[in-house]
Amino acid sequence: MPDFTIETTYHLPVFRHRTYEADTLDEACRAAIEDDSWDIAEKDFDSSGPIYVTGIWDGAHAAYAGPPIQIPPQFDEPVQRRARHFEILLGLLKILFDDVRAARPPSLDWLDRSAWAIARGEAIIAGDPDPEEPVDPPKPSHVLVRLQEDRVRDAITALLDVDSSFKGLTPEAVTDDEVHAAGLSIATTMDFSDVLGNAEFQTALLAIRSAHRRLASD
Repeated sequence: MPDFTIETTYHLPVFRHRTYEADTLDEACRAAIEDDSWDIAEKDFDSSGPIYVTGIWDGAHAAYAGPPIQIPPQFDEPVQRRARHFEILLGLLKILFDDVRAARPPSLDWLDRSAWAIARGEAIIAGDPDPEEPVDPPKPSHVLVRLQEDRVRDAITALLDVDSSFKGLTPEAVTDDEVHAAGLSIATTMDFSDVLGNAEFQTALLAIRSAHRRLASD
């Protein structure tokens, strides 16, 4: 049975209580951060961090005697593992934001990477190894309708032209914030289940007809 030399570490918080005179809270915090005198420091053993692996070497009593072995990610420091994953998630969010802003659906590559990132995030929370095999992405969905606020503006003008109950109100009096808030209200309260169900039925029927024509022509 082989031997391995394992170096493990845990962080022990060291704290101090010191009073700082400052004009603002930010200035007081900055003074505390920049204070390099720790003569009154105390150790907080009750708040020590988890134990994690910081080095592995092949053989007995072999620390720093040879090339280290790569540490399996599930034994790395949890907070650092989460921090590195945050960078991945931030990158994926930026890509999605650009796609949404350009009114285009996410790419299949983005879906694949996101599926892996979700699986890796769950592994980090559980303290498990990173997923190695490709993760099946969710099936793509389709945007059936998009509420365009500039078209709502056109509808406001048309409604005010024919509805006398709003006499004296001009389209310009309706603010962009009011239009946006109204759009959010409709999107969250209006029941689209019948429209969506009919769209799903029509999609299924169209796909069936396409398959029927294809098989008939073979």
